Amino acid sequence: MLMLVHYKCPNCGDDMAFDADSGKLSCPSCGHGENIELLDEEYISREFSEDDAQEYHCKNCGAVVLTDKDTTATSCSFCGAGVVLADRLTNKLAPVKIIPFSISKELAQESFKKWCKNGRFTPKGFMTADRIKNITGIYVPFWIYDLHSDIHIRALGTRVKSYRRGDYVYVETKYYDVEREIVMYHEKVPADASKKMDDATMDLVEPYNYRDLKEFKMAYLTGFLAEKYNFTANDLLPRAKRKISRYINSYVNSTMRGYTSLSVKNKDIHTVQKKGSYVLFPLWMVYYDYEQQEHTFAMNGQTGKVVGTPPISKGKVVQWFAGLSASLFILFKIIAFLIGGVWW
Repeated sequence: MLMLVHYKCPNCGDDMAFDADSGKLSCPSCGHGENIELLDEEYISREFSEDDAQEYHCKNCGAVVLTDKDTTATSCSFCGAGVVLADRLTNKLAPVKIIPFSISKELAQESFKKWCKNGRFTPKGFMTADRIKNITGIYVPFWIYDLHSDIHIRALGTRVKSYRRGDYVYVETKYYDVEREIVMYHEKVPADASKKMDDATMDLVEPYNYRDLKEFKMAYLTGFLAEKYNFTANDLLPRAKRKISRYINSYVNSTMRGYTSLSVKNKDIHTVQKKGSYVLFPLWMVYYDYEQQEHTFAMNGQTGKVVGTPPISKGKVVQWFAGLSASLFILFKIIAFLIGGVWW
């Protein structure tokens, strides 16, 4: 049995949805806004559906709405009512925290248009940004990790100096045993937990600002799509460790400067998970038609950062390199003139 949750307006009884601009539940009919933290249980409608986990009947209009097994929030495509599938957000499937959308759909569209116009090599027709086929707001499941790393490094370092005495040049090499014992802590290292999302894209759309993390409440999901995690915290721990490895290596290297050469003999990095929290982060997916092809872009629903690969205009690329070559030609001629040389 599937439990469906609607959030009803106290004024007119219509379904409310989360509004990114105000940060409240908003009624599309009368404009009433309701603070999620203070929402009275009286206005939360919980209904049970006998349908299987793949479909349910909208209690507003009776239409059958299909979902896949990973969906936790959606909207009726007929009447637009936002619905949360509560049974998929309970017990171990319940997120601990959420970053609500702070960029509305309208603002996301405008931001995407501005981003398109900044493309140096995109075709002129693409930059008009008037071919947005669809834009969908989705909460993506993430695990965020607190990690503890014990690092032990042993290396051989040298410092070399040379000096002259009379007709002889002497080279002096000193050898050092270099050893470092380092403890590092990393907080809230993110890894997306949806198999539908491309990992490279999700890494690029980061970072999210954790100052907006709030205690999870289902009301934040109304009016948006949401997914539950496909991978557990243990599944994604190796990925989180890989994400911090470059920061560890960079810091360790910074502690061993000042040597002419450094040969690492032993490096032992032991990282353990201190905490793993299931959270939801906001993402706008933009589907854009250009020359009979669909291009997909991702936009951070908190910061507005856009990730995607627009089409490239070969003509613009050739024109840019031609202009660069001409500029370099003129620059070299000026340099040659200033140093009194002749350059053809």
